[in-house]
Amino acid sequence: MACGVNQDDLVVRVGPKAYGQAVIQPHARPFDITGRPMKGWVMVGPEGYATDKDLQKWVNQGVTFTLSLPAK
Repeated sequence: MACGVNQDDLVVRVGPKAYGQAVIQPHARPFDITGRPMKGWVMVGPEGYATDKDLQKWVNQGVTFTLSLPAK
């Protein structure tokens, strides 16, 4: 899975190496809906993907990471 939606938030799998940079982006925060943040995932509030360009950036980042994983 590369990305998804949780209520109004975009959830993006960025991976452990890109996590530090991704989580400091405007409107991004750790993906934590249970009290235990998921490593390598971020949540992006609606303001962070309001434009097509911003949404495409996040989706591309999720897809790029996911495609780098070994096949199951």
